[in-house]
Amino acid sequence: MVLQYMAKLNDRIEAEFENIQEVLNRLPSVTKLSSIKELELAGVATLLHNFYNGIENIIKQIISSKGVSIPEGPKWHRDLLDLALKHKVISKIVWGSLKQFLGFRHFFSHSYAFDLEADRMSPLVKAAPKLFISIKRSIKKEIASNRLR
Repeated sequence: MVLQYMAKLNDRIEAEFENIQEVLNRLPSVTKLSSIKELELAGVATLLHNFYNGIENIIKQIISSKGVSIPEGPKWHRDLLDLALKHKVISKIVWGSLKQFLGFRHFFSHSYAFDLEADRMSPLVKAAPKLFISIKRSIKKEIASNRLR
């Protein structure tokens, strides 16, 4: 039963990895970001939001597989990142990078499209591919170590 659950967990995580990679494939280069129109910028913001949500989905699945409850309440997104750090799902460096994306997620969810600025999104667009590589490495190491239930 545990092996079957692990296979399903691994399959779900791999599916999220594929979706996140597709999101990254659709992001424009940082140099193009400064010249795109407002509506296209909103699309880029959606992709950045999707990127973070995909990572958050993976973290939720791993945390749950460890028998740890997913946080609730108004700060649950931040608390989830803290749990991922505490349970060594992510490193302190990845945690710090993800906090920047979490900040953007909050901004995106509570603002209007006309508030978006390419200059403020550029560092996230630039950081996302390298961050994804680090996260994938951490998650695969976590799965391989059999620390998951």
